[in-house]
Amino acid sequence: MTAIFLLLCLLLAGAGRAFAAGGGEEARPTAAEPQQTAEGRFAMPSFDVPAKEAILIAQDTGDVLYQKNPDARVPIASITKVMTLLLTFEAIDAGKISLSDIVPVSEHAYSMGGSQIWLEPGEQFTLDEMIKAICVSSANDAAVAVAEFVGGSEPVFAEMMTKRAQELGMENTSFKNACGLDTEGHFSSARDVAIMSRELLSRHPGITAYTTIWMDSLRGGATQLINTNKLLRNYQGITGLKTGTTGGAGICISASATRDGLSLIAVVLGSSTSEERFAAATALLDYGFANYEVAGMPDLSAQPDSLPVTGGAEQEVELVYTLPEHLLLKKGEGAALEAAVTLPESVGAPVQAGAELGSVRLAVGGEELGVYPITAKNTVEAMTFGIAFDRLWQALTSL
Repeated sequence: MTAIFLLLCLLLAGAGRAFAAGGGEEARPTAAEPQQTAEGRFAMPSFDVPAKEAILIAQDTGDVLYQKNPDARVPIASITKVMTLLLTFEAIDAGKISLSDIVPVSEHAYSMGGSQIWLEPGEQFTLDEMIKAICVSSANDAAVAVAEFVGGSEPVFAEMMTKRAQELGMENTSFKNACGLDTEGHFSSARDVAIMSRELLSRHPGITAYTTIWMDSLRGGATQLINTNKLLRNYQGITGLKTGTTGGAGICISASATRDGLSLIAVVLGSSTSEERFAAATALLDYGFANYEVAGMPDLSAQPDSLPVTGGAEQEVELVYTLPEHLLLKKGEGAALEAAVTLPESVGAPVQAGAELGSVRLAVGGEELGVYPITAKNTVEAMTFGIAFDRLWQALTSL
């Protein structure tokens, strides 16, 4: 009986403290995004590239490392197919279609000009083969056939493309077709191309199994496929992504490459020649790899994984350290990356799940890179007399 009496006292004392504290100050929820304080760390270089518009970004973080007229609305030729591929892979992930499905060929798909694999109405290819034709040979007819397969018709699919662009924050983009042929009202920008390229590569890394094919064939070897991205043959770490050429767009490329854990995307629009296109992409990628690196996060395993809760129905609340998966740094800064954790000794109940309880400050050489929240993993209610008596009853019945 003495043990039961002591248990009752402890439970009621906890409830009383909670009431005396007025239930505790409610912690405010915070967004998961870091409070960036290092604006302008990556100053734009002054060199030029032979293109009307261009941009270089880090794939994992989205940091912009170079830009030239990045928001100009211009035709983008077959780079349009990046969005066609993105919607296709999203439909695959959603279970709506599969790579083994047969994609029918309509009269409309057959009528496409430009680069093609000379599809015939009624001819049957798997979706896997169609994607290969799009990625390797930039086949317009295959792109339209896939668009019809996914969206029902090319106009409907083009509306889906524009809607998805808006969802991704592509503010200077409008699609009118699935293949990139010059059409009034069909345009994008270097920045927007980088955004959709990043989404495709990051969310669907399997695309590189297609975009890195140099040569292949269809129709049992009767149709030869040769990749239009010549960087595959001479650029270390190249992973894709898509070339494009029309009279309105000029000669373009969205080039992706990975070295030593750093993935970059270089978008080049409106070059005069194919040589200039590849030279511009090479210059941008070389600049990125020479000057930047991706750092792993400092080891925080020794930091607390929970905090004591005063006046709570639970004694502790678990913590979530909301740090970025990747952090882009100037070359050589990774070894100097430091993390400073700020946490209180305890927190008063009630605590809401997701409430910010502390922070992690990342810095290099004293320069703050960002402050990231430490949040509550679960909700801890304030101790009440009702909860206290419930627990007492459970203790008694267990005896």
